[in-house]
Amino acid sequence: MPATRGEQFAGVTVALVTPFTSGEIDWADLGKLVDWHAEQGTHGLVPCGTTGESPTLDHEEHERVVAFVCERARGRLKVMAGTGSNSTREAIRMTKAAKKAGADGTLQVGPYYNKPTQDGYFRHFAAIADACDLPQVIYNIPGRTGSEIAAETIAKLADAYPVVVGVKEATGKLDMASQVIALTDLTVLSGDDSLTLPIMAVGGRGVVSVVGNVVPRDLMALCAAFDAGKIDEAQRWHRKLFPLCRDMLGVATNPIPLKAAMKLLGRGTGELRLPMTPLDAAGEARVRATLSGYGLL
Repeated sequence: MPATRGEQFAGVTVALVTPFTSGEIDWADLGKLVDWHAEQGTHGLVPCGTTGESPTLDHEEHERVVAFVCERARGRLKVMAGTGSNSTREAIRMTKAAKKAGADGTLQVGPYYNKPTQDGYFRHFAAIADACDLPQVIYNIPGRTGSEIAAETIAKLADAYPVVVGVKEATGKLDMASQVIALTDLTVLSGDDSLTLPIMAVGGRGVVSVVGNVVPRDLMALCAAFDAGKIDEAQRWHRKLFPLCRDMLGVATNPIPLKAAMKLLGRGTGELRLPMTPLDAAGEARVRATLSGYGLL
């Protein structure tokens, strides 16, 4: 397979949770999470993505989490800092801060709520690229943002800006992944754990994972098997992981079931910030059953 522009981000990058205790960031626990991923061999981490509850981190906390993870991970894992915003000025400010902190790249979600035109999308990501040369992975997730970044817009950005190196593809449509792969040399990463293998089958290079907070090695085994041409083995891993990706993560909005799972596994308090709320007893029972069925409990 020919090398893609953002090949440094191929494989399994985990969208890291932000641990809280009594309403505040638990820095000791965050350090333990980074250390654990380094021990597991996880390829990279995304601090301050949606899984990290970035919408409820204030600006100072956001920058401190990115800087903390960069320092703790340095020399062991790549860091793709979540620095996207629906304010272009704010995205530029956070991206410059992430570069100063030592991040390897930045994850830029499409501006949410204000639903820009395709020209607005292009000019937003272009302004970030003009302001900071940190490698940029565009995050296309219309289910969260309210609108979709067209494949043609992504291709236009790729042509104009070498600093745009990849796409986190979370439209849920294989056609979109196929279009971006056909039109560009960008590294396409699955933004849905359950679609990792299908997206790799059309030319994707890995995943930005939620379930990797729990089983990063299994996801890496899937990716490695596919890259080695061991398709049957990759399919076995896909079938094994599928209940975690759909039955567990589908119980409620991310990261609610993930934090419940991690608490059940003895990894953190499971605490969330409003408006995220804990699972009820029935939801927690479903998460427990899925973890047990997988062999984790």
